[in-house]
Amino acid sequence: MGTTTVREPLMRRTSILYALVISLFIMSCGTISRLAENSIPTPQTIVITATPDQTITDIATNEPVANPEPTVASEVGESTLVAVQARGMLRCGVNADLPGFGLYDAVRKRWSGFDVDFCKVIAAAVLGDPSKVEYIPVTTADGPNERLNAVRTKLIDVLIRNTTWTATRDGSQLMFAPTTFHDGQTFMVRVDSGITKLADLKGKRICAASGTTTVMNVRDDFAARDIPFDLIEIDGEKLYSSYADGLCDAVTSDSSQLAVQRINLKNPEQHVVLGDRISREPLGPVVAEGDDQWYDIVSWSVYATMYAEELRVDRSNVDEAIASSTDPRVLRLLGVDGKIGSQFGLSPDFAYQIISKVGNYGDIYNDNLGPDTTFNIDRGPNKAWNLGGGGVLASPPFR
Repeated sequence: MGTTTVREPLMRRTSILYALVISLFIMSCGTISRLAENSIPTPQTIVITATPDQTITDIATNEPVANPEPTVASEVGESTLVAVQARGMLRCGVNADLPGFGLYDAVRKRWSGFDVDFCKVIAAAVLGDPSKVEYIPVTTADGPNERLNAVRTKLIDVLIRNTTWTATRDGSQLMFAPTTFHDGQTFMVRVDSGITKLADLKGKRICAASGTTTVMNVRDDFAARDIPFDLIEIDGEKLYSSYADGLCDAVTSDSSQLAVQRINLKNPEQHVVLGDRISREPLGPVVAEGDDQWYDIVSWSVYATMYAEELRVDRSNVDEAIASSTDPRVLRLLGVDGKIGSQFGLSPDFAYQIISKVGNYGDIYNDNLGPDTTFNIDRGPNKAWNLGGGGVLASPPFR
């Protein structure tokens, strides 16, 4: 009887202690679970597998987005990749009025141009579909759709609109991806004006787009040359019509833009683009500071087009290359070997998606500006470094 009396309280105390341990264990599991739920989210990755039998996507037909809402990833540090994948569309800021680079055809409801194709490059890398782009026309004029402000406010995910990389811009909450087009500033004049060189512009009226680097460039260069002139700053949308109407004796801009706009004038043969250059203009994509992953994605998507051309992999032979190439550089680029894309949150074959559905750099250039187009702009420095002709385009190695 005495033994039983002592054992029962002991058993009750043991049972209570056991229940307490179990309770604490359950509570700790719940705490761990809640901590896991509140941890920094891992960016969602959409895995796209290679589809060699898919045909090249035609030019996207979606209409311009005039007044888009800022993207969900509106705070510095938030993931643009997650926002783009959740939305299922890339918001790309472009020019809607520059043939060859960014143009919206309101009749056919189609976008075209060199910069437009690089929007498609990024969409192919991130979403596996180059047509998943909302093209948002942005301008150089002040306002909500001013191109650089649109990047900072996350109105757009990336800006690809003949925008020059400068120190001031780079230091103002912006990051510039690799240069996609090496250009230079010059002048367009009337053939009968007698102007053939920069010195002939002394005392002339020169039109330039307000809010662009062209204004500072012409002021700086002509001050250094001691060439007096009258500068007329004009809204970019009215620049060439003002020149055509005789408001100025010359119009200044990037040489490629002048070559394209010359063709659009009523009598192109009556105008000439001078050969002199007063600046170097590196043009390329721009993203907002604070999202290094997104910057890497945009940069390495561009590099993929350049590296493919270096390795002579293009739209026409990429399927053969992915199936039978023994070149380790090609196999790494296309995602057959290694998982380079994975470190950026992309599919390993993101470069294959780009090349097969949009093309390499040479494909994109020739489609929009090459010898079979109306513009036929010589590639000049915009050639691969290893293919001759003084090209400076180069990609870091995919390894």
